[in-house]
Amino acid sequence: MGRLLDRINSPQDVKALRLAQLPELTQELRETILTTVSHVGGHFASSLGAVELIVALHYVFDAPTDQIVWDMGYQAYAHKLLTGRREQFSTLKQLGGISGFNNKEESPYDLFTTGHGGTAISTALGLATARDLTGARRRVVAVLGDASLGEGMALEALNHAGHVKERDFLVILNDNKWSIAPSVGAISRYLNRVITAPVYNRLRDDVESLLRRTPKYGSRLLRLAKQIEEGVKGMLVPGRLFEDLGFRYFGPIDGHDLNALITTLRNVKRLHGPMLIHTITQKGKGCSWAERDPERFHKVEPFDLKTGQPKRVEIKRRNGREFTSFTDAFTKTLVRLATSDKRVVAISAAMLEGTGLRPFQERFPDRCFDVGMAEQHGVGFGAGLARGGLRPVIAMYSTFLQRAYDQLFHEICLQDVPVVFAIDRAGLVGEDGPTHHGLFDIAYLRAFPRMTILSPKDETELAQMLTFAATFPGPISLRYSRGSSLPLSSPLRKATQPIKLGQAETLIAGEDIALWALGSMVYPAVEASRKLAQQHGVQPTVVNARFVKPLDRALLREIAQRHRLLITLEEAGLEGGFGSAVLEAVEEEGWRDLTVVRLGIPTAFIQHGQRDQLLEQVKLTPAGIVEQVAWALQRHELTPSYSVVRRDG
Repeated sequence: MGRLLDRINSPQDVKALRLAQLPELTQELRETILTTVSHVGGHFASSLGAVELIVALHYVFDAPTDQIVWDMGYQAYAHKLLTGRREQFSTLKQLGGISGFNNKEESPYDLFTTGHGGTAISTALGLATARDLTGARRRVVAVLGDASLGEGMALEALNHAGHVKERDFLVILNDNKWSIAPSVGAISRYLNRVITAPVYNRLRDDVESLLRRTPKYGSRLLRLAKQIEEGVKGMLVPGRLFEDLGFRYFGPIDGHDLNALITTLRNVKRLHGPMLIHTITQKGKGCSWAERDPERFHKVEPFDLKTGQPKRVEIKRRNGREFTSFTDAFTKTLVRLATSDKRVVAISAAMLEGTGLRPFQERFPDRCFDVGMAEQHGVGFGAGLARGGLRPVIAMYSTFLQRAYDQLFHEICLQDVPVVFAIDRAGLVGEDGPTHHGLFDIAYLRAFPRMTILSPKDETELAQMLTFAATFPGPISLRYSRGSSLPLSSPLRKATQPIKLGQAETLIAGEDIALWALGSMVYPAVEASRKLAQQHGVQPTVVNARFVKPLDRALLREIAQRHRLLITLEEAGLEGGFGSAVLEAVEEEGWRDLTVVRLGIPTAFIQHGQRDQLLEQVKLTPAGIVEQVAWALQRHELTPSYSVVRRDG
């Protein structure tokens, strides 16, 4: 007979199964997720926990006519497998393969491309409102996960959705952190079965109708009945908050009990108004070592299926060469600074592990604050800490810092408070794709008055910059890329000079051409300069920019006097980025004999793939830089005798 999953090409095939076959399907889904992620890596603990919920949703609802919107798209791997992407699932997160998140370009079953938490209630409420205004007939479901209910946008949406009582709208709170309710018990299980049953709801509606028709005592009795009902539910069910916000609350229920899930969904499907089902699931369900340590196995590199251990040696040692990552350098330096200065504190938004703050938390538990998935609050909280005399360091991924844009303006820069932003994963992050690439931080940060922006060429320089930032009197940001710069033993590594405000450093003195590189592009520029000398007979000057803001205008003036072509390089979006800052300075100074060419990430949403592959695509490898510089020389007719290769486009 083969696997059930091999016969599933759409949710209609799920509906064709008998209820008794569904546990077998969930087992096959888990096995497929585990096998695939063990080969390619990715998020998987959350998806393992959501398998039964996803099967139940597609068994009861009629997607894509019924619209299911996913929050935290990495919990929906089983959804991908059930919606026509089974054959492509082995290409998960690979260049040219399917996304590790929901992606609207990939399937009609994915309403939105989702990689950030807290968004599903807002977008689903918009879909429900559009449905009602256009007269369409469909159900709309928002599925939250991984504690995203604590995100400010989710709470704002709950407040609005509960107010619009005429909307038929279902929110499923997939609670895998046990953060709201205690474990499932017999009483709550029984109560849930009662309050979702059709008989109960018909009786409730009939009683309300009868009491309303009793002119003398009806309204008084109705109020009394409501008070009794709410009092009982308030004692027995942890859903009073949602009821007070205007939702009908159902739960908590066991999110791995298919019968309970399907019965509840079928009953709720018949009801009207805003509703919330609270399910309790186990992150990493079905994989013993992921169940024991769900945080570690939230996202993983390829691993051994039997042990859960990584298949390849940690990045610190690869191909016989020693590496250290930017994140490791940040961790060690911050711990050192905090040891000598008790004012140093750290803030994370649910990313202690990813940003390297876990060792800091273990060493200084009272000085490390995880605010949850609440970047806006985290930045505002940091402003208060700074105003109170502390030296907060806020560690966030570039893509998530975007969510606190207004707080950067209003709470940080306008107040001119000394807060350090450690911006990890700035640039191309690889397999997580467009929702996670950190390409826009330079453009929005440099627009703010009083914000200072640095970017280190290597881990040693990051340590120096963080030390510099820890005593800086105003807002300051350090942006650094994922992974490492060069092997520690690489001959390309350059000694790092002391950090001085707004001062770049010249690494190679050349003539005619200058490569002004920022952060992760410095060593590729150094290597490209050697290739340019070998292949084209030119010896460029190579500058480590260090600062985006303020720019080193004194060195820029020297470059303008001795060079005809200036190439800026950045692993960031070109519009409004570092190259734009240089171009603006050149225009303001009136250096009209200097031609500026900006190299960086084009204005586009870059898809997923390994970081090295993506850098090659956008021609920011040493070979790609050589090609683009040669093309620029030919285009501007600066050195027409050189043998050049025109870049694509």
